[in-house]
Amino acid sequence: MANADRPVTLAAIAGAHGVRGEVRLKLFGEGADTLRAFSVFAAGDRNLTLKSVRPANQGAVATFAEITDRSGAEALRGTVLTVPRSALPPLGEGEYYHHDLLGLPCVSTDGSAVGEVVAIDNFGAGDILEIAKPDGKRFMVPMNDKAVPAWTADGVTIAAAFIE
Repeated sequence: MANADRPVTLAAIAGAHGVRGEVRLKLFGEGADTLRAFSVFAAGDRNLTLKSVRPANQGAVATFAEITDRSGAEALRGTVLTVPRSALPPLGEGEYYHHDLLGLPCVSTDGSAVGEVVAIDNFGAGDILEIAKPDGKRFMVPMNDKAVPAWTADGVTIAAAFIE
C-alpha cells in the first residue's frame, strides 16, 4: 500500500534509566510488546540492536547492545527509533497503519475535495482523523464506516454529513 522503504517511527528515546545504559522510551505504537517484533532500529545515523524491553510508566524501558552506560543513554535523548515500512506486519481487512493515512488527500462522498489527513488521535473511543482544509481550518471525523466509508493508498473518502 505505502512506500515500503519509508521509515516508520515506533518510539523516541526520552532519556537514561539507571546507570547501565537502559533508556526510557516514549512509544508511538500499541505498546512495549510491539517493539519485540523488531531486532534492529534505525536511530539517526546509526542502528541500535534491541536486547530487552519492558513496559514502564508512560512508555517503556529498553536495553540496546550499543548503549552500555548512562552517558551513552543520555546522549541519545530525543533520538527517534524507526523501522522500514516493509518490516511492519501485514494488515487484516479493515486495518490500517496511522503512518499510511497521514498526508492522504480527502474527498467528500459528493466528490468535492476536502483537504488532507494531518493527524490521527485516539482519546479512548477509537481513532479520530484530523483533516486540514485548503483554507487552513481543521476538523475531526471518527474513523468509522459511517464517517469514513472508504480509504486507499491514494486517498480517504469522508461522508458529506461529517464535513464541517
